[in-house]
Amino acid sequence: MAVSEILAALSDKERRRIIEILKRGKISSGDLAKEMGMTPQALSYHLKKLKKAEIIYETKYKNFIYYELDLTVLDEIILWINDLKA
Repeated sequence: MAVSEILAALSDKERRRIIEILKRGKISSGDLAKEMGMTPQALSYHLKKLKKAEIIYETKYKNFIYYELDLTVLDEIILWINDLKA
């Protein structure tokens, strides 16, 4: 994943708020929309950006979609920052 895509995904305060909520664990898209106070369409836009940056992933169970964090992609950012500091 490109560092620029990850940073772009993290640059939005709503997406950072989604990440904060997902730190607590897996959550359905409906529950996430309620907690965020967003319409499902608005939430979908932000989730798409986070998925593209590989910061989150989704699993489907019956009629529900659940989202979880995958912060391993942040290792790339840490390496990039450490390289800048060197």
